[in-house]
Amino acid sequence: MSESRLKKSLNAAGRQDRSNGEASHAAPEEKFISNQERRKMWSEEWTQSALPKLPNMDGWHLCWLSTTNSYDSIDKRIRLGYVPVKSEELPGYENYRVKAGEHVGYISCNEMLLFKLPMDIYQEIMLYQHHEKPMEEADKVRVQLESLQGQRDSNGKRLVDVEGEGLGNFDQQPSKTPVFSG
Repeated sequence: MSESRLKKSLNAAGRQDRSNGEASHAAPEEKFISNQERRKMWSEEWTQSALPKLPNMDGWHLCWLSTTNSYDSIDKRIRLGYVPVKSEELPGYENYRVKAGEHVGYISCNEMLLFKLPMDIYQEIMLYQHHEKPMEEADKVRVQLESLQGQRDSNGKRLVDVEGEGLGNFDQQPSKTPVFSG
């Protein structure tokens, strides 16, 4: 048996050179993605890129609903006025037609089912969720601010200091009721 087989190849310092381009030893900053790539990933995170893009359907708002969400169930949405979309209602979506089971004939992608909601109900929901509720919250903040103005803590320091224009017109009612796109 030759001793040369057992002998390790060592450099002058008596250790092997570990700088042979091992990526695992690179600084973390070198692995970061660019700002543009990061923005694209954020954008894709919040879009429906995994689901087919939906066309407009006059008089209806279309949306994908999960068949696996027990909190926001299909039955709950049906009680609210949502209606499943049949494959014959949307030309070009025949490949998404459910062929067996409970939802036969409807449009589906993965565990999601396509539903439609009459536009008047959609407008009512959106108005409440994205206009009236935020205005109610703004009123609460305004009332709290007004009740704190002039009050002082135990050391005599004012509890609220409003700088500049303060909260401005955050609770000002818009001149007209918003209309949401479907």
